[in-house]
Amino acid sequence: MATLTLAAALTSGLRHALEDDPKVVVMGEDVGRLGGVFRVTDGLQKDFGPDRVMDTPLAESGIVGTAVGLCYRGYRPVVEIQFDGFVFPAFDQLVTQVAKLHYRTRGAVRVPLTVRIPYGGGIGAVEHHSESPEAYFTHTSGLRVVTCSNPQDAHTMLRQAIACDDPVVFFEPKRRYWTKGEVDTDAPLDDVPMEQARVVTRGDDVTLVTYGPLVATAVDAALAAREDGIGIEVLDLRSLSPVDLATVEESVRHTGRLVITHEAQQHGGLGAEIAASITERCFFHLEQPPARVTGFDVPYPAAKLEEHFLPDVDRILDAVDRVLGRQNSLTGWKG
Repeated sequence: MATLTLAAALTSGLRHALEDDPKVVVMGEDVGRLGGVFRVTDGLQKDFGPDRVMDTPLAESGIVGTAVGLCYRGYRPVVEIQFDGFVFPAFDQLVTQVAKLHYRTRGAVRVPLTVRIPYGGGIGAVEHHSESPEAYFTHTSGLRVVTCSNPQDAHTMLRQAIACDDPVVFFEPKRRYWTKGEVDTDAPLDDVPMEQARVVTRGDDVTLVTYGPLVATAVDAALAAREDGIGIEVLDLRSLSPVDLATVEESVRHTGRLVITHEAQQHGGLGAEIAASITERCFFHLEQPPARVTGFDVPYPAAKLEEHFLPDVDRILDAVDRVLGRQNSLTGWKG
């Protein structure tokens, strides 16, 4: 066991993958000599050489297109997109090529590509550096979409993604890069499947579904609610496509209430899909309609306003009150 930050756990996962398979290569803007903007690839080029840890031009479409060619040649490229908002020049490659090649070729071509994307707010950055574009990719059949919330998952899930024969979009919650935790770097990769959700805290009253950067916030909300005698069961989805609906369904059938929270805007977000799917599966078990706590339907704001944009403990607990039929911000407060 080692105590690592989430960023260092990702570095460790990359190092293991590079050591285990000579066909694994890392590529992206400033990933080599600099070690990446967030230093996730720090030291890898020194140890594995510039042929396996490659600095690229500032051209995301070209980076992903080159990675597709490497996949055809039997490589397992790991591409870093420097910030969430920079992925869109590569969107055409990912959606119209990467996601469809296996299906288009009737299984003759696999694209074992991992695309690492730091995402989300909370670091005081401007637009294009603080966004949550996961819904664009979860809507795309043929892509696996995952996100980690703690150092152990960062290490293990990244290695699982690289070993997967399908293309994986790997979202990294940048405001949790400095979170520390115990990491077993030798844990078997098949212990917990990459697509399986995790029950973080147990509770009997409300199921709270989240992922990535908001898992820690959800746990804080659960601890605060416990002082008021309310048991919140926090679920970390981990996989956003496919979603482990079976685990969510089991929890909701137990609690009868569902709250979903994510940083991305509400309209067309992943929370809407989960709410609809669980309502279809658990309609007669739900005591109240599901509630969503999300970013607002506006472009990402200036840094001074992001604390108002991002879901926090108070907004989550207000939604918990809503599904419990208690007074909340929608019904108004009585003195």
